[in-house]
Amino acid sequence: MRLRRIAALLLSTLTAIQCGGSTAAPGATSGVSGVSLTAASIIVGASGQGTVTITPAAPAAGASVTLSSSNPSVASVPATLAIASGTSSAPFAITAIGAGTATFTATMNGSSGQSAVLTVAARAVTLASISLDPSGLVGGDSARGTATLTGAAPAGGAVVTLTGSDAVTMPPSVTVPAGSTTAVFTIQTRSVASATSSTITGSYGGASASAVLAITSPTVANASFGVSGPTESETCTMGNGGSTLNCTFNGSTSTAPGTIVAWDWTYTVATTFSQTTAGAALSQPAVNCSLLPSPPLTNGATSFPLTVTLKIHDSLGNVSAVAVDSSARVIPTGACGF
Repeated sequence: MRLRRIAALLLSTLTAIQCGGSTAAPGATSGVSGVSLTAASIIVGASGQGTVTITPAAPAAGASVTLSSSNPSVASVPATLAIASGTSSAPFAITAIGAGTATFTATMNGSSGQSAVLTVAARAVTLASISLDPSGLVGGDSARGTATLTGAAPAGGAVVTLTGSDAVTMPPSVTVPAGSTTAVFTIQTRSVASATSSTITGSYGGASASAVLAITSPTVANASFGVSGPTESETCTMGNGGSTLNCTFNGSTSTAPGTIVAWDWTYTVATTFSQTTAGAALSQPAVNCSLLPSPPLTNGATSFPLTVTLKIHDSLGNVSAVAVDSSARVIPTGACGF
């Protein structure tokens, strides 16, 4: 009888040892045994994950672990983490807030564990969008494009490369100044025979963005031009002894439903001269000294106001209204007695 009791006792003890695994002995208290990270680094705005391990496994009621971050402005974690009954680990979420480093501490029943260092890197700045103002226009008009980055441009600025179709002319790139997030560029369109579109695409930092510019054909003739001088816009000088104006009138921005076949120019100071060209530009307009008032210049003036007009004709018989530029001037120095 005594031998049977001893054998039963030994069998009971052996069964407890074999079946218990990591289960705590009655009354044992679980404690933190480790804190691990799935990655050593993440970027600002991203999410990461860590895992808390306890020993022995959580009791029937489960376990609660307190979490903290050494640098909450860099990365944050939940204040507490629940570990289910019978399990020895649970994951927790990490939110990356700013560039820097942080470690995470788990505390439970007087025990604690700390993770390895997590590095949070600043998010790389890339191109976010290309926008157009307006997004649709008549061929020959210009639009304003804006390149926007995901963050401030680095030192030296961010060079955004630009592409578009043959219906537009624009710079090959635009630079966003250091510390800024946007840069503006000009898109010049050409006259088109029928409605078309151009996709304006920008690229920077491995990212691309696009916007579509709708271009329509004109329904009426519209004259448009500029005056450019030898040193600055809107300025002409007397050239060739007073027989020409040393400047250019350029009507290439004019539009019409048909092909423009004639540009009618007039230019006036004291008297009016006129000239018709078969091309958009009139360089070295012909004049003589009668263009100017008799010398000398008075009241300290150095130039005379010049009024230039343009009217265009197209192949369909359309004639534009007269476009007028009254901002130009003529500097007479060295000619016609001045």
